[in-house]
Amino acid sequence: MLRVTPAREETVWRVEDSLLDLGAVRPLAFLARNAHRYSERWRRFGVLSGGSLLRVLLYATSPTLASRWLHVALRGMSRDRLEVLGAEYFETFLKPRLKRTGVEGLRRVMQQEGSVVLISQGLDVVVRPLARHLGVDRFIANRLEMRDQHATGRLLEPVVHSRGGIAGLASRDPYGRVSLEELSTNLGVEKETLRRSILSATEPRPQRKRPVVLSPGKREIERLSVRDSLAGRQVLLIGVTGFIGKVWLSHVLESLPEIGKIHLLIRSRRSTPVRRRFEQIVETSPLFHRLHAKHGAELPRFVADRIEVVEGDVSKPGLGIEPATLAALRRDVDVVINSSGLTDFNPDLRNALAANVDSTIHILDFIRSSDHAALLHLSTCFVAGDREGRVPEAMVRDYVPRSTAGFDAERERQQLEQRVQDARHWPPKEELVAELARPLAGAANAAAVLHGNGEAAGVRPERSGSRFGWMRKVLTEAGMHRALELGWPNAYAFTKSLGESQIERLGADLPVAVVRPSIVESSIEAPFPGWNEGINTSAPLSWLLGTTFRQLPANERKCLDVIPVDLVCRGMTLVAAALVERRHQRLYQMATSVSNPCNLGRVIELTSLAHRVHYREQKGYRAWWKARMDAIPVSKTRYERLSAPRYRKIIARIRRLLSPMPFRLRMLVRAERAVTRVAKLVEIYEPFILHNEHVFEAENVRVLSAALPSDERGAFAYEPENFDWRNYWINIHIPAVRRWCYPLIEGRQPQPGSRYSFRLPEPQRPTRGSGVGIEAIGTEA
Repeated sequence: MLRVTPAREETVWRVEDSLLDLGAVRPLAFLARNAHRYSERWRRFGVLSGGSLLRVLLYATSPTLASRWLHVALRGMSRDRLEVLGAEYFETFLKPRLKRTGVEGLRRVMQQEGSVVLISQGLDVVVRPLARHLGVDRFIANRLEMRDQHATGRLLEPVVHSRGGIAGLASRDPYGRVSLEELSTNLGVEKETLRRSILSATEPRPQRKRPVVLSPGKREIERLSVRDSLAGRQVLLIGVTGFIGKVWLSHVLESLPEIGKIHLLIRSRRSTPVRRRFEQIVETSPLFHRLHAKHGAELPRFVADRIEVVEGDVSKPGLGIEPATLAALRRDVDVVINSSGLTDFNPDLRNALAANVDSTIHILDFIRSSDHAALLHLSTCFVAGDREGRVPEAMVRDYVPRSTAGFDAERERQQLEQRVQDARHWPPKEELVAELARPLAGAANAAAVLHGNGEAAGVRPERSGSRFGWMRKVLTEAGMHRALELGWPNAYAFTKSLGESQIERLGADLPVAVVRPSIVESSIEAPFPGWNEGINTSAPLSWLLGTTFRQLPANERKCLDVIPVDLVCRGMTLVAAALVERRHQRLYQMATSVSNPCNLGRVIELTSLAHRVHYREQKGYRAWWKARMDAIPVSKTRYERLSAPRYRKIIARIRRLLSPMPFRLRMLVRAERAVTRVAKLVEIYEPFILHNEHVFEAENVRVLSAALPSDERGAFAYEPENFDWRNYWINIHIPAVRRWCYPLIEGRQPQPGSRYSFRLPEPQRPTRGSGVGIEAIGTEA
């Protein structure tokens, strides 16, 4: 923690008696009663109760030992839980009991002296929020020793005695003022030791400085200025309607106004032209509120000077762009950023191939036929599939996670296209029916997970209802079935990997950089803390942990690799600048499992604490109960024996017993549906929380970040090692998904924010005899 060494004699103010009647046992009892697991709560409370009795005897011989003995009950509690519970204890129990006369006396002394140091026998996690509330910036309190972010149960020096040691000084000053020398004598420590133990009321942000390591064969970039590299450059952005695409666009418009043109490739809809689709994004998305506030009525002109909207479809040859516009783009574009793709875990195979594989082939054709364009292709770290350990930043052609003799990605793509054609037959071919009905060893049937009744019975025509129902189900099942067979967790990662193999096959000699982010989540700073949308990342899992569901089958030592979306966009901007300068590497992974790891055990506890903070502010018994329903990581065996799978079987048996009855219990039907939904959700996320302990290397983008000039680091530096997980998860990420994502999971729309009027200026039509400009054609499309 940050320690402040003062240059003069400090004014010290005692908390006990003057400000609060703060005992030594009650705060510790609150912490013990709210430990993570139920069994842990009883055990800690029992240890504390026994310690309280023994403390009476110990205090007569050694007040320091008595204080140490009490805190043994907190051994093993995480710093995250202690900090959250300490703040809750202050807000709930101490704040309403502050003594007005003592507070007034403290403030008079602060006005006279300018600075005061609080001292208390309480733990720092309780005294810090008290100091912030009173406007005091420094304090002395008891501190627990921490190892791996968990308390050892040992107090660090100096130990502030329980009440008797400090309260004895009350005769000196009834308002709580005490000199540092008297305090030193009373506690039996040197004054310098007390000065070194002064803590800051503001919890410091972590500053982890990791050296950039250049592997053999890599060149160090002496200097990379994003502003110089991208000034006046033209970018073709594909996928602006997606989560990452929108955030990157707002990031560039705010941080890089020097850019030349950004051409937005948007697919038209029947009722909405592409130009209007973009205008609606700027009107309604909170991403652009800062731009509205900054530019006001001039925003349409500001945007029009930097953006052109182009109608097209990346899944079609020539990107589906009108020929004259396509020719102009081939001539003028410097960088193509492909952030498009189908991110559903289990999509229709037709859509997955078109969005994640065929579109990549078409973009590579565009790059090859262009004058000087480079490609930044967005993929995912989870193309690594079913493997363990470190995942290096290296592209592998025809990659497959499980050893498969003679695997060829192009042949695999063709076979998948053939399966799509086979699914069009009615009645379906017997071979295809037999293949999809056969469950894979160790993997649940995907159609049962997403569409069925929870039984791994396979997809059969007689259960599908119609030809079109058969096609939808069989194509969803076919992609998932093949992905699991080859070692990918779902069809999304499978088809993304096939797209990467196409890059290695068709673009080995082209200026291409593949960007693989891990799980992309809420923004940490820009465009504002806590922007998120969609439900295809970890939002459903955190939503589930906010219900009465407690036992999540998870490997608590496994790292859940999450990266904030604004850090991904900063990294993309760095890679785009490197591509323009032709200083790029082939692959850039953007992840936290090396630079700032956070394991699943901590993520589950942080999620429960974030829900506790939310429900603590709600009223009613249900909110009180949910605030104390902490989720815990358990083994797969315990989950199946004591959680959703067992509940589902019990409910099914009860329904069978009651089936002869002339009535149906609606509550029982609803309960069965809820439990089935939970089981399906856990099954979908099982590869990410129980298997495959990935550690994704991400040094290439850090090399680019280290090469930035100092005046550009604030806007473009990529430093995932410097954000604090507790603050991010509890104060930013979970509130963000609660606002933007949970309503979608629950079948309702997020609460709408401010809506602005936005219309791009009408493009000027080319004069007769002039050349056909991309501005005129692109915006009219």
